[in-house]
Amino acid sequence: MLLPKTPQDLAEALQEAASHGRTISLSGNSTKRRMAGPVEAAEVCVSTAALHRVLEYEPRDLTISVEAGLRWRDLTALLAENRQMVPLDPPFAENATVGGIIASNSNGPRRRLFGTARDLVIGMKFAMLDGKIVQSGGMVVKNAAGLDTSKLMIGSFGTLAAIAVVNFKLIPRPERERSFLLVSESLAGAIAARDKIIRSTLTPSAIDLLNPAAAAGLGSRGWTLAIRSGGSSAAIDRYERELANVANGVGLDEYRQETLSRHIENLTPRHLEQHPDGAIVRVSCTLKGIEPVMESFPGPALARAGSGVCYGYFDESAAAGAWMSAAAAKGWKAVIEFAPEAKKSALPLWPAPGGDLEVMKRIKNLFDPSSLLNRGRLYRVL
Repeated sequence: MLLPKTPQDLAEALQEAASHGRTISLSGNSTKRRMAGPVEAAEVCVSTAALHRVLEYEPRDLTISVEAGLRWRDLTALLAENRQMVPLDPPFAENATVGGIIASNSNGPRRRLFGTARDLVIGMKFAMLDGKIVQSGGMVVKNAAGLDTSKLMIGSFGTLAAIAVVNFKLIPRPERERSFLLVSESLAGAIAARDKIIRSTLTPSAIDLLNPAAAAGLGSRGWTLAIRSGGSSAAIDRYERELANVANGVGLDEYRQETLSRHIENLTPRHLEQHPDGAIVRVSCTLKGIEPVMESFPGPALARAGSGVCYGYFDESAAAGAWMSAAAAKGWKAVIEFAPEAKKSALPLWPAPGGDLEVMKRIKNLFDPSSLLNRGRLYRVL
């Protein structure tokens, strides 16, 4: 395992391997090895875990530049000292690296208000197979000059180049935060409550819908909406008044809110730890389409109910594969996001990649014509 300590070392390691035609495995702390496609055996293994410096941080500018191997939890702790944040809320945040989170486009509940990595990354440096370091974007929040090739790296799973440095725009933490749990006996009731919230003047940062199996860990019985809000004391008081007219619920104080946030954030890591043969599917759908998707899951399920993304948790990978076949027949846009490494070759990880696949292949050929980087890592299509 090669552990380069600078972006230049990283670029040289890639160039050395590529010049001899050796296949290369790229990773950070490998927290998401069960995610996406199989990690094919490689002749050279490179980790960015030793690239963990904070390169530039001026709180007043609301920007920060860090190396790809910095742990996400260390980044959030540093920003919290100045009441700032990068609100991606990814799973595996305790040990996952910045580079791994960006390369896998991981995000969480607050994507409804703040978006995904594409909305929060303002610049990047990445190392190419020819030994060059490319800088895209910068340290300015509004930068419209030229093509921002860093966006290609987001969600590429290391199949194009190696992310070395990431620049983020920062969001000030709200004066107060409060979460609310609204419980309904039926899925239809929960969806109706969600619709009332969306049609109101409220702008919660997160609207998560947990089915009874997923909500049981919170001590909740029924279909549960987890609403997260932030703002001034007056704004929080308004949430309490208006949500009281939506459904029966309870507001959570600071300690219990943190418990709720960690419960939702850790649903995926906890399920995979408890079920070695387990799998997790992700479905992208319209807000209206959330109801039939959530109804179809036989086990625990979670929806970003304000964004149109659903997650189903399966104890056995074969059950996830069978569910995917039924989903494909309905025309749903689904992938098996996590599965056991040994079972991936037999599972329909991404049965319908769509028309963009040919564009993706052409981009791959531009960056890595010999297909040396992370073969198969992008759901086996690249």
